[in-house]
Amino acid sequence: MHVDINIKVSSDKAKIPQYKTYGSSGMDISSVEECVLKPGEVKAIHTGLSLNLPPGMEIQIRPRSGLALKNKITVLNTPGTVDEDYTGELMAILINHGAEDFKIEVGDRIAQIVLCQVDRAIFHVVDELKQTERGA
Repeated sequence: MHVDINIKVSSDKAKIPQYKTYGSSGMDISSVEECVLKPGEVKAIHTGLSLNLPPGMEIQIRPRSGLALKNKITVLNTPGTVDEDYTGELMAILINHGAEDFKIEVGDRIAQIVLCQVDRAIFHVVDELKQTERGA
């Protein structure tokens, strides 16, 4: 299934997210700024991109496994949620869990995004719940 998404580019350094392979579920997002993440430091990294998501959809911002394994860089609020009504700049909140400074260059792939369907819940208050094998 394909979903049409309008994207606004606010920096000439921005890269449009793309699937790297046919079976990829995530698309890499890239930095439009140069910075250094010191050990234990947290920063919101700019991408220069804003989106209009269709109703009932969200984007999740997730870590890139290579950055996590090799450099101990991850997305702090994993997964970060971009709601359908958010139209501000897409950013990745990164943390450096390593012992060394980590330099981010313009164009570096910093995280990945995954488009997800969101169902809305309607809660019904009941006196008893259906029993299951597991129980409490």
